[in-house]
Amino acid sequence: MRYASLACDFDGTLASDGYVPDEVIAALTRVTASGRSLILVTGRRLDDLFRVFTHVNLFDYIVCENGAVLYKPSTKVTKMLATPPPKRFTEELVAQGITPEIGKVIISTWHPAETKVLETIEKLGLDLHISFNKGAVMILPPGVNKGTGLKEALSEMQLSPHNIVGVGDAENDLSFLSVSECSVAVGNALASVKEYADIIVKQDHGRGVIELIDRLLSDDLEDFGTQLKRRTLGLGNNPKGDSVTIPSHDFRILIAGPSQSGKSTMSMHLLKQLASAGYQYCVIDPEGEYDRAPKAVTIGNEHYVPEVDDVVRILSNPDHNAVVNLLGVSLSERAGFLARIFAAVQNLRRLTGRPHWIVIDEAHHMLHPYWDATFEPIWQEPGAVITITVDPNEIATKILESMDLVLAIGPDTRRTLESFGSKVAQPVPEVVAGSLGWGEAMAWFRHEFGSPVKVNIVSSPLEQQRHLRKYADGNLGNQRSFYFTGPFGHLNIRCQNLFFFMQVGEGVDDETWLYHLRRGDYSAWFRRVIGDELLAQETAKIEKMGNISVGESRAAVRRLIERRYTLPANLIA
Repeated sequence: MRYASLACDFDGTLASDGYVPDEVIAALTRVTASGRSLILVTGRRLDDLFRVFTHVNLFDYIVCENGAVLYKPSTKVTKMLATPPPKRFTEELVAQGITPEIGKVIISTWHPAETKVLETIEKLGLDLHISFNKGAVMILPPGVNKGTGLKEALSEMQLSPHNIVGVGDAENDLSFLSVSECSVAVGNALASVKEYADIIVKQDHGRGVIELIDRLLSDDLEDFGTQLKRRTLGLGNNPKGDSVTIPSHDFRILIAGPSQSGKSTMSMHLLKQLASAGYQYCVIDPEGEYDRAPKAVTIGNEHYVPEVDDVVRILSNPDHNAVVNLLGVSLSERAGFLARIFAAVQNLRRLTGRPHWIVIDEAHHMLHPYWDATFEPIWQEPGAVITITVDPNEIATKILESMDLVLAIGPDTRRTLESFGSKVAQPVPEVVAGSLGWGEAMAWFRHEFGSPVKVNIVSSPLEQQRHLRKYADGNLGNQRSFYFTGPFGHLNIRCQNLFFFMQVGEGVDDETWLYHLRRGDYSAWFRRVIGDELLAQETAKIEKMGNISVGESRAAVRRLIERRYTLPANLIA
């Protein structure tokens, strides 16, 4: 289920002249029977709504007074979301010959009284604003509108705006339509509302709402997916500088490339895009590389196997993302563990539409060609997934067949794409020759029948540098720290951040320094923990220099770090 809730305006949308026909009530009942919730969003006062509408109990929450008051019918609890204007304001309006209607927060009147209302606000020096609903003039504290009220209702219900359909007709509905993932205008809506809406139904008022509900319950508005242009995600830019976008829903990506080619860096960039747009994600992290994933809670470590119930509990809050660390799960048990996690997450998706994206790193450990086929029906259910692997040949064919986009990275993207095409029996169109730069990938949208195109996905290292610095002088914790152990494991010197690494690196014995240098431990730590791909690449070149001395290698690594990071004063001496 993508859309877990329907948010409706009242006057002009559900109702015509305050009356809601029985067939509209029946359609709303079908929505609740489908497992979806209903939210009423109205400018009316609660007592006025009760006077004309006897079916308020159909709704899980009612946002009334244009976003200033929240009411829960099941408990009859009313919550004021703003402070009402002072009494002297209404007294002054009456003195001006205006008879206002007074709610718990809202004060309303009718056109053409707005001129006198503005004069009164200025005269008294009040911080109030006016909202219009066709002929109605509504006075509220600043920052209060139907959109803010809907957000409060969604917070109470633990729902994401990305799983909401909103339908309205008038200018004061625009604020809550902008919050909704899919915005709908009924046939009688104002031109400005129709211009903004993703979908315009043909019928007016309640008949238009019935038309919408029929489509919602038929296919979850799947047929309208291409009309949601505002809800795409930016992938990057092509060589011409044009933006390349991907759908935000029910889209599957394979990121493939050899070890240390930047797959984790690329996936982390995509996670930042998701977090910034408010889409919830869940990362399956076999190697403990996503501790810095944005706005995420990590469950599990090398000593603790994550519990499925803990993952679901974290994801039950739409504001939280989850990283499921599998370091404590043995390699032989990871495929079965993934199946249990995926089943639980898909069940949550059926109920709430979340998490919006699932990311599976090192997928070849769990989705290999000999995977458990009983997992297939769950995998085929709708939902967006990012799968990451070193080689498509190491992934089950059924998994690869579900992919919409292949992002090939590394030195031989042609081979990676041809491996994928061979597995799914789909010839790869001609791949334009040329090396890939920092943060670039060959992107093959395999259902669009075009050639793979080079896409610059990740911003340059210099643009990321300011962001990276905040991780370089903090405490990375025991699990993410670098440890100088030496060739015989006699040492156990912990470096809790990059700057401490430099201090210790200057003082350890030559044998220990060379031991870690030849193993490639320094570049691996810079890549996986510090998250600095360019620093890792440059350090790897030093690690491969067979004739470099201990002193020269120490100095070279230090220069690389100093060039990219501002050091504390005690390290500059």
